[in-house]
Amino acid sequence: MEKELKLMKGNEAIAEAAIRYGADAYFGYPITPQSEVIEYFMEQNPIERTGMVVLQAESEVAAINMVYGAAACGMAAMTSSSSPGFSLKQEGLSYIAGAELPCLVLNVVRGGPGLGTIQPSQSDYFQSTKGGGHGDYRLIVLAPASVQEMYDFVQIGFDLAFKYRNPVLILSDGIIGQMMEKVEIGPQRVRRTMDEVIKQCPWATTGKTANRERNIITSLDLVASRQEEFNRKLVKKYDTIREKEVRCECINCDDADYVFVAYGTSSRLCMKSMDLLRKEGYKVGLVRPITFEDYRWSRRESKGIPHYRNEHRTDGRRRNARSKRQAPS
Repeated sequence: MEKELKLMKGNEAIAEAAIRYGADAYFGYPITPQSEVIEYFMEQNPIERTGMVVLQAESEVAAINMVYGAAACGMAAMTSSSSPGFSLKQEGLSYIAGAELPCLVLNVVRGGPGLGTIQPSQSDYFQSTKGGGHGDYRLIVLAPASVQEMYDFVQIGFDLAFKYRNPVLILSDGIIGQMMEKVEIGPQRVRRTMDEVIKQCPWATTGKTANRERNIITSLDLVASRQEEFNRKLVKKYDTIREKEVRCECINCDDADYVFVAYGTSSRLCMKSMDLLRKEGYKVGLVRPITFEDYRWSRRESKGIPHYRNEHRTDGRRRNARSKRQAPS
């Protein structure tokens, strides 16, 4: 099949990827610098293309709770926002994580704190990696460094969300969301039928039948011992995710004396710095985390410099191949 290439903004690419993935619903609210996501959806009219529902909610709080409802029915639902709006979604995200529901969330980060600025930033890192809302939950976090990865990570994100019944966050920023690059577009996937939803999501509230017990979706349990046991279950799930789903890219690290560690837009700047320094004779490498959490570090005794112990497999497409180190899966 011949590749389909388009010149797109990052925000547009993620919306197109959701349509092509066969997502069921998007609920959002405009905020700079991610407003193009919902604008692109409205322009494409996905209800006619695939039957996907797109709705501008009355607020960010309403949007995340619409996602909660759709996810409880087994739908592939998503939302997007930027930093202040993402903060407003935290209660809903905690409920979704507590109910063990799959969904996809995009944060096109801008500077803060407070209303801050509409300029790009990476200041939501700690919020993203530690859950963000109340309670001991975790998000699966994917950090794109290109418009192509904005597109690619939608499929990866939805697949991980349903695999682990957990919210997945694509952590972007205003630069990647707004800039335009060439994107390789994949084929259109057909949305699941209701029978396929029921088969994939037997836990979903799809209407009780005579051959099963009713499904109840909630994050509330007033029996302390059961709530404790549930949190232990979540800890085991998060440990499994850390073990099996960590992704990174290691470039020129085999002989490196110095290593940059950066994600997203910053990794692109470090890539250029690495190239310039290598031309001057410095052995510099780059580690680009794609997922966040549980990075292990050691020290080279001979040089006394931080060194990344590459124990994780790599994933995600880059602008050029370079040399990558890949650990066994």
